[in-house]
Amino acid sequence: MSGERAGAAGQPGRERPEAGGRGEGSGAAGRAPGASALMLATGIAKRPVVTLGGEAVAQVRDIVFDSGGGHIVGFTLSGRRRLSGPMKRSLPWEGVYALGHDAVMIENEDALEDPGEVVERTEAKGGDVLESRVLTDGGKDVGKIVDVVVQAGTTADVVGYEIEPGDARGRHPRTAFLPRAETISVSGEALVIPALATEFMADDLPGFEAQVRAFRDRMRKGAD
Repeated sequence: MSGERAGAAGQPGRERPEAGGRGEGSGAAGRAPGASALMLATGIAKRPVVTLGGEAVAQVRDIVFDSGGGHIVGFTLSGRRRLSGPMKRSLPWEGVYALGHDAVMIENEDALEDPGEVVERTEAKGGDVLESRVLTDGGKDVGKIVDVVVQAGTTADVVGYEIEPGDARGRHPRTAFLPRAETISVSGEALVIPALATEFMADDLPGFEAQVRAFRDRMRKGAD
């Protein structure tokens, strides 16, 4: 899969709100004060695609990530009815006006394009990491990835993973949130991360945003 669409910005001449944005009057970063821009990728599936005119034109079928699994490049779509199948149009990230917690907003139906504009779901389902084991570069089994954490703004970036920790096997399942390192090794079975990342895990999504920032700060200092 090509990663050329990763990190695509909005269309020229159009000011795009940040995640959950409502344009002017929103809080910092274009969203309500105290609201988190983080969301789980599985929660985006089946979210309605709505124009700024209020018309629901589709719903998200699958999320398509770039080849490195670090950015959303678009969505495959299905119809709004309960038993609707795949649509013959898709939504590239450039056509997204805002990715909110309740709907994906577009200006109008012109944002929808031919399916070829977004790579096939089989090439990047879940960023190719769902159900993968997570290992540190020291060889410790951290757990299994059960979801992908996305931070949406002008771009939609994968900032971490929801994991079922290795020590939870055989018990009532619980999950934790692990920040994504910029340089990681991904295969079909395992994702290898710096051991440092495990020091910045969070127990819940609201507290994870601060841990992501702290982890990135630490990584930048280490690179200096």
